[in-house]
This record gives sequence, structure tokens and C-alpha cells, in this order.
Amino acid sequence: MPKEPYDFAAWTQFIPESEIRRLLKYNVPYYFGGGKPGALPLETLAKILIELGNDQLTEIKKGNEARPIDDWNYGATMGKAFLRKTLAKRLIEKDGIQLDAEHPENDVTITTGSQQALYAIIDTCIDKDDVILTTSPAYLGFLMPAVKLGARIVTVPTDLQGGIPEYFEEAIKVCKKELGKKPEMIYVVPDSDNPKGTTIPKKRREALFEIAQEHHVMIVEDAAYREIQFKGPHEPPIKSMDTENKYVAYLRTSSKEAAVVRIGYNVFPPRVREHVNKDKGYLDLASPTIVQRILDIYYRKYIDKVLPDALKTYQKRASVMGKAIDETFPRGKRTDPTGGFFIWWESDDRTFDAKQFLETVALPNDIIFVPGVAFYPLMGLSYRPEKKNLVPVERALNTMRISYSYTTSDVIDTGVRKLGGLLKDALS
Repeated sequence: MPKEPYDFAAWTQFIPESEIRRLLKYNVPYYFGGGKPGALPLETLAKILIELGNDQLTEIKKGNEARPIDDWNYGATMGKAFLRKTLAKRLIEKDGIQLDAEHPENDVTITTGSQQALYAIIDTCIDKDDVILTTSPAYLGFLMPAVKLGARIVTVPTDLQGGIPEYFEEAIKVCKKELGKKPEMIYVVPDSDNPKGTTIPKKRREALFEIAQEHHVMIVEDAAYREIQFKGPHEPPIKSMDTENKYVAYLRTSSKEAAVVRIGYNVFPPRVREHVNKDKGYLDLASPTIVQRILDIYYRKYIDKVLPDALKTYQKRASVMGKAIDETFPRGKRTDPTGGFFIWWESDDRTFDAKQFLETVALPNDIIFVPGVAFYPLMGLSYRPEKKNLVPVERALNTMRISYSYTTSDVIDTGVRKLGGLLKDALS
């Protein structure tokens, strides 16, 4: 094969395509792959478009073109003030987040999806070989950029209540001892996390915040599923404990609670905000103004009217999937989410390779799920509590993330039962 006439960056040789992006290429009847929202407020979104369009036409007919031109133009890198004001009000009232008393919108940064916020915060806060602590497993959309940008990932075991604070604290001490440096960052998804669907209880959240204070480590709190909670207690954000805005970067997204229009909204400590906004300017200049206008209308007038119906839909789908798993899957254990989009299943047979099963059995039978191995870093270390040491990263190949968010309940029931039968045949 002839040599390329130019070279590529080193990361292209070891960072593969995202497993979830890869699986989006397949169009199958039983889609339990990426966390695509399937209970979207379509009528409301259409009404907003009509309302916005009519408003712009009215202004144009009056000869007032400044607003419509602004809506279709570049905006401030940190986001338009009208949307930041709307979201700041909601963060204060619903989440108990303490923002600037006079101008709370100044503490809110708009990004092009929370994925951009994740990338930018790693890019601005982490140098090569800096240590990041996170859960095992963890969201691959954080893991891949962290590895790409040179971070050293250390994973910490979880249970059915998510991250375990004492393990994080022990891991910090072991990192200082074995790696000669303190972790710079802790990444967690406290509400119905991706991929397991577990929710961290209030006492653990408080303990995590105390650890951040004591060891001067920043927590990146990815609250993507904050609004998608359909049963159980609505725990306070870790960010609500950060009354001085020093230790927690709080990331939210409209993708799950509105639609996938690629707008994230975030509260960063001031210096972090400054550098993230600088980085964002190089990544995309600014997020689309017209989309911010659409979301401003949605959050001011509609979200609390339409979201309860979406939550009922997701709860029903989660219940149907859980029941089908319990009745048809071979021996193993699963999570029981109180919100979010996912159930995590682990086979009792530790030799089972879910990725191989996906390629050779599930896909030929029109079924997609995400193999659990995708949610462990390509390289890095794992903290072992029983020996209080670090070992090369440990991955559970016998696991899978199964999404109930996109597919209707009847298709979930049929597809998951079919998947259960195939798993029994493979593991018999």
C-alpha cells in the first residue's frame, strides 16, 4: 500500500471511532444502542418554530430587521444573554445553585452540547500525564477525549448506588504515593449515570464534595440526566453544595430534556469559565443563536408542561425492559434505574464477551446494544480497594448497556426477549 503523502496526528493511530457513533450506522428494528431521546415534545417544538417564524415575519414587515438578523448571526462565545438569564433562573430555583446575586447569567456558559464542555474543560485543565479519577465504568464521551488529550485515567469501583466516596479518597492517596502526583479532577454522573443508570445518594454526594475541598480537586459533575428522573428521590446536585463556586464544574444539556439541538449550559468556577470560553472560541466561535432563541422559548414557557409526559414514557419503557430482562436473560445482574436512558447488565459468566456476541449473534438478528467494554478507558489504571493499589485498567467484557430511551415499549418487549433467548443459547 502506498505511503500517505502527509502524516496524521499520533492520536489517530490509537483512538478508535466511538462505539456508539459506529453503531448509529446500523438501521435495525431492535435498537437499544445510543441514548437517543425518543419521547420528544414534537408538537411543542413545531409550535415554537411557528411562533418564532411568525415573530420574525412581523418584525420584518415593520421594518425592524435587527432582531431577525441577530437571530441568524454570530453571537457571544459564552452564549446569548437572553438564554443564559432564563437558564440561570431555572438553575437557582430548581437545583439550588448559587449564582452571582446581581447578574446570575454571568455564571452560565452556553456550549455546543455538553460534549463540547467536556472536551473544553479537559483541554483547559489537564496537561499530559495529569491524573483524572472517574468511575468504573464511565461515560465514553469523557474517557476518549481525556485519553486523546493525554490524561492518565484512574478508574474507581462502583456499586448499585454509583461512585463510592471512600474509594475515591483512598485512590487520591494511592495516586500520590504510586504516581507521585495528586489527581486534578474527579468526573462523575450523579443522576442515572451513563452507562449504568445508577444514582448517587445525597450522603455520598456530600462526601464527594468534602473530598474535593480537602484535597483541592475539581469535580466535573455531568448532570445530563438531571431532568430525566421518573422515580425515587430527587437528590441535590453536588454543585448546590459548592456555595463559593470553587470546586465543582456543573454541566447540563438540553439534548435529553428538550431535543438534540446541541446546546449545553454550564456553571464553572470563574477561572475555569474564563479558559473554557477561550477554548470554545477556538472550537466553534459561538453556538448558533437561532437554536438559543428556540430553547429560550422552550425553557420559559413549555418544559414543565411537556416533560412530565416524557418521563412517564421513559418510566414505562424502563419497566418493560427490566421485566423482559428478568424473565428471559441467563444468570446475571442488572441495574434498576430511577431515571435516565439505560440499564446495565452483567453476565455471571465472566468468560462471556459481549462485543463478540454483538458482532456474531445480535447484529445478524437485528439487535443492537453497546458492549460494556466501550465504557472503560483504552489505557490507564484501576484502583483495587482490597489491596489499596493501582493495576493496569480492568475491563468487564461480560457487560452490556441496553438503552430503552428511543424504542417503543412493544418493540422493547419483543426485542429484549429475543435478545434474552439468544443470550441463553450462547451461554448454555
